[in-house]
Amino acid sequence: MPGSRSVRVVDSALRCYPRRWRSRHGDEAAEIATLLLQDGTPAWSIACSYLLGAARMRLVTGPRRRIVAAAGALLLAAGSLGIPLALLSSTAPANAASVTHSRAAHPRTAHPRTAHPDSGRHDH
Repeated sequence: MPGSRSVRVVDSALRCYPRRWRSRHGDEAAEIATLLLQDGTPAWSIACSYLLGAARMRLVTGPRRRIVAAAGALLLAAGSLGIPLALLSSTAPANAASVTHSRAAHPRTAHPRTAHPDSGRHDH
């Protein structure tokens, strides 16, 4: 049976993990540590392993969540800007089509230099 000092050392190392991790994996990690201590693994070795894991969790998890949150905010902003830009860009082809259509409806204004048959000009 592991000594109380060994258990306290390992428990102290486990408390270095983030609270969320401890609530999800803490009991299992403590059980594994107890089994390792029973098998003769030194408490300092288990505690060092857990301390390194806790440091890795704190270093990797924190910035990653901030990056994910920043990326989500950028996507939200891009989506918010995309809707007005889509509305603005969709009106340009409609205006261009109406201008082209209005010129086609009035052939005299479409090509002012072209002689119209009723202009009085006769080629003999």
